[in-house]
Amino acid sequence: MCGIAGFYNAKGNYQQQKEKWTSVLVSMHECLAHRGNDESGIYLSDMAGLSHARLSIRDIVTGTQPIIRQKNGKEYAIVYNGELYNTGELARDLRQSGYEFSTTTDTEVILYAYMQYGASFVRKLNGIFAFAIWDDSKKQLLLYRDRVGIKPLFYSFVSGQLLFASEPKALFCFPGFTPRVSMDGMREVLAIGPARTMGNGIFDDVNEVLPGHYLIFSENTMSDHTYWDLFRAPHTDSYEQTVETVSFLLRDSVTRQMVSDVPVCTFLSGGIDSSIVTAIACRYMEKHGETLNTFSFDFKDNDIYFKSNAFQPERDLPYVKIMLDHYHTNHTYLECDENTLFSTLRDAVDAKDFPGMTDVDSSLLYFCSLVKKHNKVALTGECADEIFGGYPWFYREDLLSRDGFPWSADMSVRTLFLKDSFINDLDLAAYSHDRYQTSLNQAPHLSDETETERKRYNIAYLNIKWFMQTLLDRMDRTSMYSGLEARVPFADHRIIEYVFNVPWEMKYQNGVEKALLRDACKDLLPAELLHRKKSPYPKTYHPGYEKLLIAEMQHILDQPDAPVKTFIDTKKLETFLEAPTEYGKPWFGQLMAGPQLLAYFIQINYWMQKYHLNL
Repeated sequence: MCGIAGFYNAKGNYQQQKEKWTSVLVSMHECLAHRGNDESGIYLSDMAGLSHARLSIRDIVTGTQPIIRQKNGKEYAIVYNGELYNTGELARDLRQSGYEFSTTTDTEVILYAYMQYGASFVRKLNGIFAFAIWDDSKKQLLLYRDRVGIKPLFYSFVSGQLLFASEPKALFCFPGFTPRVSMDGMREVLAIGPARTMGNGIFDDVNEVLPGHYLIFSENTMSDHTYWDLFRAPHTDSYEQTVETVSFLLRDSVTRQMVSDVPVCTFLSGGIDSSIVTAIACRYMEKHGETLNTFSFDFKDNDIYFKSNAFQPERDLPYVKIMLDHYHTNHTYLECDENTLFSTLRDAVDAKDFPGMTDVDSSLLYFCSLVKKHNKVALTGECADEIFGGYPWFYREDLLSRDGFPWSADMSVRTLFLKDSFINDLDLAAYSHDRYQTSLNQAPHLSDETETERKRYNIAYLNIKWFMQTLLDRMDRTSMYSGLEARVPFADHRIIEYVFNVPWEMKYQNGVEKALLRDACKDLLPAELLHRKKSPYPKTYHPGYEKLLIAEMQHILDQPDAPVKTFIDTKKLETFLEAPTEYGKPWFGQLMAGPQLLAYFIQINYWMQKYHLNL
């Protein structure tokens, strides 16, 4: 994984001020150095500049970027962030077409594939990626993003020039580009957040390349091309055939993602998803005479303060131990205390450039920093619930029938301590519902679906397009902040395409959540773990954490220039701070309840201070 950035101007000549624009490119990759500090490089032509911060995973010696190649007297250059999982197949075909490789990196394969097949070549790729290609023969710059948005890619325009970067912070290195946020940006933060409307960069004039899209920039034009999207197709396989197909696709995905020139580890939470990935990875390593590194996460004193609720019925630790009794790994238990969790809230904003999933983000960011001390590449169990229907809103009628995003339908909690005038100006409910309805209108359906089936596929579509994207953003920023490459085997587009069209009755056999996934992997896991009820990512229940949040909010109230004071009603907030904590009624997802609401506004205040944002 890496950080990429650059700019393009069809009417410019950057070479005339080479020193200035070289300095800008250096600033951009220095701003992204946390994503990869092994090497850096730049490319500058008359019309385009490319910048790269490298995390060396494949071809450590000769894989330096940008990679530049010649054909028919014209230059082609690429900067790339990601991993390609079908490099061998593509390289073989390109060699047969006469291309000679001077590296073993997937970056060179991608550039040659573009040169051979043209802009739509991206359909041939299996991987996670965001990359930019400069085509001197056509005087075009192209931006590509993987099918489901695992890797980020933002862009903007300043004085007629295109800017792009892996993270918004690098865009702000460009001369004259100052971060600003409008009321619509605040509607994203307060009505949609910590999710984000796809393509919306929250900051004014900042956009993101949509998943499954590529953009072509040339003189006077920008064209947006969709190369992949979810589609509906009749599912004709029997349940037995469906189980067999899922079993193959998942094992093939994990095996492909074990390819690396540095050791790979896994996150082992004790849930079925990470345990499945760990089991397959462990067997792969054993075949190669190696032992897999695994890591589990928990919070200090959760054995004392843990509170069982409908969303989080039990702790993970006992199931980690069950898994370790069945598979031999080098396991490390990682723990975070309430002080570290609190102090890292701001780091999580630095990593993401936006307010996020508060302590869910900050804890994962901290854990990833510890994992990076041992490994550069980690496989995770992320995305299984969105694809296989593991969340309560897939099957609980009260959640399934909500007229709004099922993980965030109630706006009342979000406005608990906002000024009445600000609430009226924002109209958060209308903003959220508009985004919800727009998404539903784009969901694919078959003409002969029943109303119940239509509702089920709507939920599946929303989860993949919205909730999964939020978790993928979280995973990318929290891992790459420490230069850790996190891979997501469940998000292989072949798995998503196939399982999306599987009827709900197969995914929920005999009333068991994710029954299809369990049946496809029943040979991999011990029975106690295979039949475990879903439990989400762990969170702290330590009362000391809430005390830290309350003290910080009171400190913010004491600051006359605190940005959030322009829209917070002080009396409402003070009443909230005196109220008893509620852990079992999340306002976003399954983990964000009372303490996380306080943490979210602490992050908003820090974010506005950091970027000098005023409404």
